[in-house]
Amino acid sequence: MNASLLAVLNDAERLLVAQTERAELAALDEDAAIDLEARIRRTRNKHVGQYRRAASARVVEHSGRGTARPENKRAAMKAEPFEEALARVSRRVATLARQAAAALRAERLAAARAARQGRAPGTRPTEPAVARKGPPVTGETRGRPCPPLAQDRETTGRFSRFGRAPAGEAG
Repeated sequence: MNASLLAVLNDAERLLVAQTERAELAALDEDAAIDLEARIRRTRNKHVGQYRRAASARVVEHSGRGTARPENKRAAMKAEPFEEALARVSRRVATLARQAAAALRAERLAAARAARQGRAPGTRPTEPAVARKGPPVTGETRGRPCPPLAQDRETTGRFSRFGRAPAGEAG
């Protein structure tokens, strides 16, 4: 980060910005990163609000925002490090959230697969249950077969599925 931007910060603010460096962010878990993001956001909003209030007060005496801007440069410089720090922390929170979502998704998929196989997640498969009751399962279908198609009329002697005789025959 630019040294001139850090020079306008007091010690507590400098420490807060220093917590957003790559090595410090890597050590944080998702909850700690979210807490840090909230602290950075509050501090950034404070400095941006102070900058805007001071700038709007000076517009009247300078007759325009552009002419009032140079007097408000320090307040703008004080807000800038927190903008950059917030961007870094927000990217880290997003990365951690994606990782947590992927882990949760994998866990839920594993639980669904285990439930489909008839066992609880984390348990070993057991022997199959006792033989089922009822008629044996075969490859044959039960009930009436599907109505034949028009091209099958010659072999079945029936009309097509749509209730018409095949082309060329009167019914």
